[in-house]
Amino acid sequence: MAPNTGNAAKKQALFISSLIVLWYSSNIGVLLLNKFLLSNYGFRFPIFLTMCHMTACAVLSYLSIVFLKIVPFQRIKSKSQFLRIATLSVVFCASVVGGNISLRYLPVSFNQAVGATTPFFTAMFAYFMTFKREAWVTYVALIPVVAGVVIASGGEPSFHLYGFIMCISATAARAFKSVLQGILLSSEGEKLNSMNLMLYMAPIAVVVLLPAALFMEPDVVEVTVTLGLKHTFMWLLLFLNSVMAYSANLTNFLVTKHTSALTLQVLGNAKGAVAVVISILLFRNPVTFQGIAGYSMTVMGVVAYGEAKRRYK
Repeated sequence: MAPNTGNAAKKQALFISSLIVLWYSSNIGVLLLNKFLLSNYGFRFPIFLTMCHMTACAVLSYLSIVFLKIVPFQRIKSKSQFLRIATLSVVFCASVVGGNISLRYLPVSFNQAVGATTPFFTAMFAYFMTFKREAWVTYVALIPVVAGVVIASGGEPSFHLYGFIMCISATAARAFKSVLQGILLSSEGEKLNSMNLMLYMAPIAVVVLLPAALFMEPDVVEVTVTLGLKHTFMWLLLFLNSVMAYSANLTNFLVTKHTSALTLQVLGNAKGAVAVVISILLFRNPVTFQGIAGYSMTVMGVVAYGEAKRRYK
């Protein structure tokens, strides 16, 4: 192998490794900061927090695409395409808000256990909405995914019914959005890459979330300003949290682009486990053997489901 070829390969490997580290840091960082702000900091405004995330995504997406030209700019070509994107944006808002609300009541470890059931909801929505059938082995692999969460729920010392319902709802909405995206933007002329889709979805989300936050969280401005005056780093934490939310979307796209969707899926399974361990160490939430066993079963089910889908395409 020529020296230049070897150096290029090393640089590429270093670049991909750096991307993966940044992807892990952004995803786990935004999750832990969400938990810290919503449960440990007195900032009890999940809708407003989601609006901050979407505002950062709107501004930074515009800068990344229009000025930095990370990906080519794609225009919306019709009113119907805009309405489809708006529909996706509302569903996406519901999933993020639901997830943030659940973090007020549930530990990150249990939140991640429930979130790992996304493949179950995706398979169900795909079955009923598109009549897409998978091999029977694929559906069998979903049994431990659900069973693991049932077991983990029974062994969760900090179980909260409302938080659990919101977490399940957020997980279902996330799966619904992915299936809906495949249906609404399936034609070649209307397909958008994930970066351009975020560019259009984020501003719509802000428009939806702003009145919702003011109506459902009426004291958000007063409490946020008070917390900002009381805690020196309040605004910095909120800003960092919002930037991380965009970074998670950006690195998700870049890791998929430079590796593969399968690699991202494998990394995602490991990310959940890493997030659980870090959250337990940071927040010291109690865990039981039953909870760990249930979560482990869910993760193994997700891995088996991914492998079954790959083999029986």
